[in-house]
Amino acid sequence: MKTQKRDKTSTLFNRGFQAGLDGKSKSTCPVSEIALRTHWMSGWREGREAHWSGQSGVSAIQANPSLH
Repeated sequence: MKTQKRDKTSTLFNRGFQAGLDGKSKSTCPVSEIALRTHWMSGWREGREAHWSGQSGVSAIQANPSLH
């Protein structure tokens, strides 16, 4: 049975979200290509908002439907 690959944009958003949730700086973005960097930064912003509102771990993931 073949496994379905996730597209890069979804993966980058999720990694950015996790970095923002962990309180990491946006300068830690591993992507240099502008088109893909925007997805990581969007996830990072949402992760930071979740971090600032006191969400962490599972509660933050449940609040963001794109991470399911």
